[in-house]
Amino acid sequence: MKELVLFLAKSLVEHPEEVQVTETEGPEAVILEMNVAPDDMGRVIGKQGRIAKAIRSVVKAATEKGGKPVFVEIQ
Repeated sequence: MKELVLFLAKSLVEHPEEVQVTETEGPEAVILEMNVAPDDMGRVIGKQGRIAKAIRSVVKAATEKGGKPVFVEIQ
């Protein structure tokens, strides 16, 4: 999942070298924290959060059935 989010984020931003994704696995869920350059924050979130919702939808669809849920946080 981490590689998927990293690929999607780097495809969207102007400064792909500043994109970082950290994975934290808890007992009930996996949290992916995405950090981007301040200039690219709007590109990742999109108008009314549409791009962020799309990224979360792709990750949810790619999650294994019956596995831990994966949450994407944008910082």
